[in-house]
Amino acid sequence: MKLLVRNLPRSLSENELKALFEAYGDVQSCDLVMDKITGESKGFGFVEMPKVGHLKVAMQALNGKDIAGNKIRVKKA
Repeated sequence: MKLLVRNLPRSLSENELKALFEAYGDVQSCDLVMDKITGESKGFGFVEMPKVGHLKVAMQALNGKDIAGNKIRVKKA
């Protein structure tokens, strides 16, 4: 299943985002949405986890978590 992660700090890398979710289980894919012109993060991305149980735990644990001054929002994509 895929999760939408919003309100990410623009300085956060894909590897950092992946590491955040790997604490709760295997991460199948992790993609930050980047601005085509500037090459900077748009502040949101998608994380895919193969096991629904891990996905639900990660979603509950990380939704509203403060990351570099931003409270991220995590929900099903």
